[in-house]
Parts: sequence; structure tokens; C-alpha cells
Amino acid sequence: MITEAEDFLQESDALHDLLAPVAEADHVLPTKFKDWTIDNILQHLHLFNLAAVHSLKEPERFDGLYAELNRKRGGGLTTVVATDEMLDGVRGKALLRLWREGFIQTAAEFSQADPRQRVKWVGPDMSARSSISARLMETWAHAQAIYDLLGVVRRNTDRIRSIAMIGINTYEWTFRNRGEDVPTPRPHVVLTAPSGAIWQWNDPSTENRIEGLAEEFCQVVTQVRNIGDTGLAVRGDPATRWMAVAQCFAGPAQQPPPPGTRGLHTPKAV
Repeated sequence: MITEAEDFLQESDALHDLLAPVAEADHVLPTKFKDWTIDNILQHLHLFNLAAVHSLKEPERFDGLYAELNRKRGGGLTTVVATDEMLDGVRGKALLRLWREGFIQTAAEFSQADPRQRVKWVGPDMSARSSISARLMETWAHAQAIYDLLGVVRRNTDRIRSIAMIGINTYEWTFRNRGEDVPTPRPHVVLTAPSGAIWQWNDPSTENRIEGLAEEFCQVVTQVRNIGDTGLAVRGDPATRWMAVAQCFAGPAQQPPPPGTRGLHTPKAV
């Protein structure tokens, strides 16, 4: 059994609970992530949850889905428009229901999978455990834009450990993906979990070190916050270079958002 599937389900449920009372008309409001709307984000999450299930159960259907997406994008459509076409323009409350049905199915399929099963993805193949962890990461990261739009401070839980682990595991890849040499040694990372537990990775160091809240580390590696907009303490050249460009998700190298461009629209606690 893959326990990360339950974490993915709970994170998806938390976002669903946030959106359930939101008026359908507000689904078209732009977020600070590329001006994507709530509907754009839900369509994206649903399509790639579906792709993950295909990769696990019917790899040829994954190939077909991703090939269709690339054909549309190659024909000049943006990812948002291509995704909308592939989902027949479903939006609003109907989309919210469809996405929920899809993430429940995704969690169920992965919870019973062999964690070591190799599955296809848009980058290199990965294990089933890594695949559902990536769905958790992407759901959490894209949800941040929605929490920000609605002015809600998210209450994280220790299920973000899987996201932090993806960040740690993509240290070398971040630089290689940019065509750069990998700085050594790997920084010592010391994070305070939402529960107050201390998570640590790599050899202890006071000179090459990242320390602070786990949720802020996850925000940086998923590029939903600039390092300058967090309270993370960063010391040493490898650590500084990493936090300036960290990217834990697949695809071409992306630049983090400029300082001060992401955050709550109108803050309120929940």
C-alpha cells in the first residue's frame, strides 16, 4: 500500500473544502500564477490526475493523452486552452465535481499499487510512489495560488514532508536542468514541520545550511514564493545558489516568481 495516496487525497479534499462555498462566478477570477483562474487550475490538476492513472493502469492511454496535449500546443494553443478543449470546456461547479471524482479515483488506484512499479511521465519514468507524491506536490503547489486569491492562510500538516523530500531529491536535477554544474557539497537542510518536529537532510553544517519552516521550503522549491519572501535562513554558496533557482517539478527550467509578486490578496485567517 502507498501511504502517500492518502496524503494526496487529504490535500485534495482540503482544497475542495475551500472551494465548495465559492460562488461559481468567482471561478473565473485570475490568480497570481500566470493569471490562471480557479477553473484553469482545476482543469490542469484533473487532466494530470487522469494522466497519472493512465500511466499506472494503461500506459498506452497516457501516451495518447500526452500526445494530444502536445499536438494542440504545437498547433499554437496555450496549455490552458488546450486543456480546456481536451476537457470539453467543463467549468465551475461541474468541474469541481469532476475533479473531485477524479482525485478520489486517483488516490484509490495508487493506494493499492506496488510502490516500486515503474510508470511513464512527461519526464523520465518513475516509481508509482514517486508518481502519487508528485500529484500531491502539484496539487499543493497550484492550490497555493487559490488560497492566496481567496486571502486564506493555509494550515499545513506534516503530509508536506513528501513535498520537502521531492525538493531535497531534485537538488542536482535543478542545476543539470539549467545546464549548470552542481555545486557541492549538498546543503544541510533543517526544517521545522507544521507539527513542530525537526526534519533534517544531508551532512551537518553551519556554513552551508538552509533552516526554517518546512512550508516555506516547500513554497520555494515549488516556485510559489521567492526565497526573499520567506523567513528561511540561507548560508553558503551552494545553499544560496540552490534557493535562487530551486525547481522540484518536471519540465524546462523555470524562473521563480520575482520578490513580492506572490502572496495573499486580502489576508484573513481560517
